[in-house]
Amino acid sequence: MANNLGWCLVKCEASALPSASDVLTSKMIRDWCVILLTKITVMRETKHSVDWRDGFLFVGNDVALDFLNTRPVLDAEPVELLPDFKALVRWFQVADLVSSREAEELERRWAESLRARRIVQSIREFRETIRKELFEWERHGIVHRSAINELNAMMARHPMRSRLCTSGQGLVTQPYFVPQQPEDLIAPLAYSVATLFSAADRTRIRKCDQCVLHFYDTSRKGTRRWCSMRLCGNRLKVAAYAARKRKGSNAKATRQKGMAESRT
Repeated sequence: MANNLGWCLVKCEASALPSASDVLTSKMIRDWCVILLTKITVMRETKHSVDWRDGFLFVGNDVALDFLNTRPVLDAEPVELLPDFKALVRWFQVADLVSSREAEELERRWAESLRARRIVQSIREFRETIRKELFEWERHGIVHRSAINELNAMMARHPMRSRLCTSGQGLVTQPYFVPQQPEDLIAPLAYSVATLFSAADRTRIRKCDQCVLHFYDTSRKGTRRWCSMRLCGNRLKVAAYAARKRKGSNAKATRQKGMAESRT
């Protein structure tokens, strides 16, 4: 038991460790080991979970938000998941915006071109502009006129098309685009952002309390505060559990001190 306890206390984060005044009972030892094992499980699952697909995060429950999340913060450093045209096309394929055949053709024709490099830069700049707008919209319901004008200009230059399709509910119109050149990739991004601002429930769109990722809350109550159970949800639960245990230990120590003083 002593060896297991030493291993647990060395590996646990400082925030989860018992204070010096704690009496280490068997129950407390078990509780802290549970916290540690949960932390290890979260770390092991993070990059191998369904939230990561072919090197990209998909936790937004919306194309526009998944696009925004292509610049996450990992190990305290921002990471660019769209460094070049090949990565951009791969993200489009994983997001089901282009087929494997379309992705292969785009890469074959344009991967090393100047136009492709320029469009990657333009798309990344567009992403950061939308990130700023999304913060304002989430907090105050405001989309600046400059952003609206930019989106309208982009959709005018790179419009989506529509087609009539059958579904279980009958006939529906479905937007689509034909990716033949690098600039065509702007169409679904501009359209999805415009749709997000115009049709989504703003009260269910938020940034994770623990990281930089944004998501659309699809839970029944709409009170979720973390991007993903695997990425941040478990960490929040572990932190909350540790805080409750510390609070309980501190309260017990205060009561014991008060009782001791009352006897003197």
